[in-house]
Amino acid sequence: VLFRSVAALIVVLSVMNGFQKEVRDRMLSVLSHVEVFDSAGSLPDWAALARDAAKHPEVRGAAPFVDGQAMVVRDDVVRGVMVRGVLPDEEPKVSAVASQMRAGSLRALHAGEFNIVIGSALARGFGLRVGDKLTLIAPQGQLTPAGVLPRLKQFNVVGIFEAGHYEFDASLVFIQLEDAERLFRLPGPSGLRLKIADMQRAPEVAAELGASLPGDLVVRDWSQQNRSWFAAVQTEKRMMFIILTLIIAVAAFNLVSTLVMTVTDKQADIAILRTLGASPPSIMKIFMIQGALVGMIGTAIGVSLGVLVALNIDVIVPFIEQLLGIQFLPRDIYLISALPSDLRWPDVGRITGMALLLAFLATLYPSWRAARVRPAEALRHE
Repeated sequence: VLFRSVAALIVVLSVMNGFQKEVRDRMLSVLSHVEVFDSAGSLPDWAALARDAAKHPEVRGAAPFVDGQAMVVRDDVVRGVMVRGVLPDEEPKVSAVASQMRAGSLRALHAGEFNIVIGSALARGFGLRVGDKLTLIAPQGQLTPAGVLPRLKQFNVVGIFEAGHYEFDASLVFIQLEDAERLFRLPGPSGLRLKIADMQRAPEVAAELGASLPGDLVVRDWSQQNRSWFAAVQTEKRMMFIILTLIIAVAAFNLVSTLVMTVTDKQADIAILRTLGASPPSIMKIFMIQGALVGMIGTAIGVSLGVLVALNIDVIVPFIEQLLGIQFLPRDIYLISALPSDLRWPDVGRITGMALLLAFLATLYPSWRAARVRPAEALRHE
């Protein structure tokens, strides 16, 4: 039971880490590692700010952007979207959208032509293809003699991207930076997007940039943009760790019952050892060593099995699917059709230490009980 529990905990945590890494990478293929905003709402001189940011050794690329919310309309279908204005030549420095194009090209976004690149889910929902027309309604009203009217602009669909994350594929569109400035009536870009060498250091780099860049700027990293999602994932991972730890605790209780039965069965032998001069601490030590060896062997087998499965889950799961003729993650339902795994050795170390600790604690009561055996009473019926 102990080795199965340890192996299950290693495999489950590896799969959860794999899902988190897969979703995070897909999100960061569209999002930026670090974003810089001006408190005034725009950055007219973004090029100078990009040069200042590039002085940081972790910064690998910079690109301006405009962010705004709008509604897309086609026939009688209306949907809210996030509009991002970009420079097609600069955007590949900070995101992978250009390489995620399923039709058309990001470079087809030319200033003044009002072209648009949309996500694959949005394209399916509206039945759009490259070359079709799409109307964008900006929330900022336009004052006319008849009152305030929303501003409408028709765009040409010149590309369809697929990031693999439904939220972005269904609600994110790209237009040319200057077209976005005209649409939202901005004097310049909303901010600057930065790509850094190690995305895990994004919070630290964002803090350093906030202290070093000139002006009244707001700097945020990718973890702040998706704080609620990452907090939910971490909470789920902790709860799963606790639940599976209870399974290991059950295995430790089984070890307790096994040792108690051994003590009961070996009372005569314990009594003989006591009559030969063995002290209670030495008797206790014998059973503690026995229980610890059982725990170590079970933990070692469980760790080996868990690591082996976690490292080869991309081979094991397809084999089981082919053998049973089923698919655990259908492509038409889940964004991730393959079961990912990300084995992290610190997790393995914590699981191993916890299993050994519980196995050692499980030996205390049976060993103490063995040390309390009285030779005369144990040998009375022998």
